[in-house]
Amino acid sequence: MQKKSIIKLSNLAVPFTSKGRFYKEKKTTLRNDYQRDRDRIIHSTAFRRLKHKTQVFVNTSGDHFRTRITHSLEVSQIARTLSKFFNLNEDLSETLSLAHDLGHTPFGHAGEEALNNCMKNYGGFDHNIQTLRIVTKLENRYYNFNGLNLTYETLDGLVKHNGPVNDLSKFDKILGKNFFKNKIKFLNNTSLEAQIASISDDIAYNSHDLEDGLKSNLFQLNDLKNIPVLNKIIFKHKKKHKKYSIDLIIRQIIRDIINIMVSDVIKTTKNNLKKNNIKNLKDVYKFNEELVCFSNNMKIFDLKIKNFLKKKMYFHKNVHMKTNYGRKIIKNLFLLIKKNPKKYINILKYKNSSIERVVCDYIAGMTDRYAINLYKKTK
Repeated sequence: MQKKSIIKLSNLAVPFTSKGRFYKEKKTTLRNDYQRDRDRIIHSTAFRRLKHKTQVFVNTSGDHFRTRITHSLEVSQIARTLSKFFNLNEDLSETLSLAHDLGHTPFGHAGEEALNNCMKNYGGFDHNIQTLRIVTKLENRYYNFNGLNLTYETLDGLVKHNGPVNDLSKFDKILGKNFFKNKIKFLNNTSLEAQIASISDDIAYNSHDLEDGLKSNLFQLNDLKNIPVLNKIIFKHKKKHKKYSIDLIIRQIIRDIINIMVSDVIKTTKNNLKKNNIKNLKDVYKFNEELVCFSNNMKIFDLKIKNFLKKKMYFHKNVHMKTNYGRKIIKNLFLLIKKNPKKYINILKYKNSSIERVVCDYIAGMTDRYAINLYKKTK
């Protein structure tokens, strides 16, 4: 028997005991169901590989820039803070935060675009759905099943990372038709824990991409002064520039950005729950809009940061040059490996997948440096 947790969760929370998994397993007295999910993700090969996958800067660019693994850890920290405030299931929020980027390719979103182009006639590629392939099919750690056999609640949160799903065609093409066997209610809202993981992703990458951009000198603090809210934060800290180093000032500014965004989410979510009379978990699932979100003013702030980063960082010539090189590597590796897959992959493990999907899985799982080294060897 599993020990009952002494923690009393809110009526809005997903309970510590799951509704189940695809394959039945014995309970453990040491951990609840979501702690087991979290630990399976942390011990997975896909999670370890994230340390050498691009967040913004290609992994070979420097040791102190964020990678997918540091980003995922930072998302989980913010998500736990928010879940704790609302007395929700912190373990589920943490699990979803750590898992949300497992499906990313090498070279970040540029790699994803390149791989999607390679797969356009074979079902396409989507890193969120690839995460589901990894946790349900590709990880190979157990005798009795493929994947990690995560709880239905964790799978629900991963499926609906961007909200309820109206179009299942991409899921059918990449995972297989009716893969979830009616265990996931695609049109329902997802849990507050999953909504928290999603907005924590936004908070983490906005703030930390700003920090990495400043540290790499792609832009300066003065360039940010035209963004409302941010200009006040910068002014407050720049008064201290004679006493403290610019690096320390930048860190304090990033802390303030995270704090105001988290505080805004708390205030807005509290208002949403009260205004819409959300009393229990059923109410959460039935409600057809996001409950965990920014206020309108913070949405404007969030959008301005995203637009600034797109212009000054993601499309900066130095970043673009390396990500374009990544696109080229993905395209060439796909064509090369597809010609002779047996040379690179044990295709016997993939009985029910097309050659193109097998090659896609292989490339998507690569780290930046592995893809670069393999490309150089094949030239």
